[in-house]
Amino acid sequence: MSEPTTAVILVAAGSGTRLGADVPKAFVDVAGRTILERALRSVLGMAEPAQVIVVAPSELRAEAERIVRAALGEASIAVNVVAGGDTRQQSVAAGLAVLGDDVDVVLVHDAARSLTPPALFELVIAAVRASGAGVIPGLAVADTIKQIDWMGSVEKTVDRSALVAVQTPQGFPRGVLVAAYASADQDYTDDAALVAAHGTAVTVVDGDPLAFKITTPWDLARAQSLVAPESAPAALQWRTGVGIDVHAFDEEAPLWLGGLYWPGEPGLAGHSDGDAIAHAVCDALLSASGLGDIGGRFGTSDKQFENAHGEVFLTATVELVRGAGFEIGNVAVQLIANRPKLAARRAEIEVHLTALLGAPVSISATTADGLGFTGRGEGVTAIATALVTTAP
Repeated sequence: MSEPTTAVILVAAGSGTRLGADVPKAFVDVAGRTILERALRSVLGMAEPAQVIVVAPSELRAEAERIVRAALGEASIAVNVVAGGDTRQQSVAAGLAVLGDDVDVVLVHDAARSLTPPALFELVIAAVRASGAGVIPGLAVADTIKQIDWMGSVEKTVDRSALVAVQTPQGFPRGVLVAAYASADQDYTDDAALVAAHGTAVTVVDGDPLAFKITTPWDLARAQSLVAPESAPAALQWRTGVGIDVHAFDEEAPLWLGGLYWPGEPGLAGHSDGDAIAHAVCDALLSASGLGDIGGRFGTSDKQFENAHGEVFLTATVELVRGAGFEIGNVAVQLIANRPKLAARRAEIEVHLTALLGAPVSISATTADGLGFTGRGEGVTAIATALVTTAP
């Protein structure tokens, strides 16, 4: 497998004095998980593989490595943990020093923005690649802004239409960011300011309200209420998703369905093996987890998935779901088709898929009573429903 071309430097070396905790901010608990682990899970929820570099306080590097192992679970992903410096800029520089040779896009992200959705990382990466420039997420300023003098008297009202509140991850072409850091002669408040001072353009894309920074006790309480609301019934912590996949028969192809090979049956046309059951399950799980759909995650332009079997997509989807902080409750699938006859292998499919997902899977089948393309025997439709819950 080729090395990642994107890197995410996760800055977790700050003291967090305004939070008032007895440990650095990234190691503070939020409803059972540290801020650092929650930030890692967001990064690991991205569709694109990335080199992940965690920059931690030197005295807590071993603890950071333990947290990384907990966040990764059984996933075989390499994460670098390096010691940070006295300033944020020094910490980012420590992360830049261990970039992989193939990396051409670098994202710098504050671990304190631990609830940032994976989709925001993907938006920034795509914008950097499209523009070849620095890209930062930002939110429109909602409050009226006043400029005051040193005595606190209002001097004027600032036009907020040209203002944005900047967030992370901030993304840059590798060469641009490395050169900016090499030439820096002062500390800047963020990487975009440093890059702009170096003479490179920086553009803004839409941010996300969930990418707020945990800085004060109030912010910490807000984060806790979002991930584990004490007053909410337990049912609200469960999420459902639906996936539908349709494939036409291809007499020249072998049939793979439900992760199993069906000798003597016509296959299904598609970029991969056409396994409608597996694909519908993936879509249902991604939908329930808020991670998009199978087309966006494993598109037909990606050569590594050409002719891939359904279990390849299922295994990758399970990693994405768990990386986003969810566990799978169960999955139910209904196949609509004249053939193959599912009854003889229903139990075999259920056992196979249950083992792949680590959660119960049930399969049922019906026909379309001669109606539509499935009724005419031209192909199959699979409909899946998935239930996921926030991981304990």
